[in-house]
Amino acid sequence: MTGAQRRSQLIDIGRGLFAIRGLDGTTIEDIAAAAGVSKPVIYEHFGSKEGLYTQVVEFEFRILLSAINDALTDEAKPRVQVERAALALLTYIEDRTDGFRILMRDAPPSQPEGAFSTLLSHVTARVEHILSDEFARRGFGAADGAMYAQMLVGMVAMTGQWWQDTRTPDKRAVAAHLVNLAWNGLTGLQKEPELRSEP
Repeated sequence: MTGAQRRSQLIDIGRGLFAIRGLDGTTIEDIAAAAGVSKPVIYEHFGSKEGLYTQVVEFEFRILLSAINDALTDEAKPRVQVERAALALLTYIEDRTDGFRILMRDAPPSQPEGAFSTLLSHVTARVEHILSDEFARRGFGAADGAMYAQMLVGMVAMTGQWWQDTRTPDKRAVAAHLVNLAWNGLTGLQKEPELRSEP
């Protein structure tokens, strides 16, 4: 196995163990045994268990942030961008459950405020920018736009945490209901919302 392959293997094994046991519940011995290597191999690649954990978190952080950024970058109406961002988060949770569990759990030394809260701050800034034209058109101030962006991102994030364990209804239905509430509000809720971003 090349150095790069070994590093990738250790990140994958670390991800699985950290998702189940957390940072404190996982030992270097656990990782080494699962990988079939000696402890010095892990130290050689990452310096410490915390170093490996930080690499796992940063890897997952980049994947999720990239997926959401892609959803928000596309030229589309704000409602469709919100749909796509909600679907991106739910797809990440579906495809990389271990990664999401880790992002939600322990903060690595490189992100003491927490990986998921850091990610949400990035996304909120993007959403605020996207909503700014719509809010200006409706006479809302910049402070209002910032507040609503926090609300919108928080709603999607909390729903994602809930859906991680329930997995029902399917992600498209959850995204449709999220956007239904976000876009129509409680007084304008549609009984059977549908996504508009896909045929």
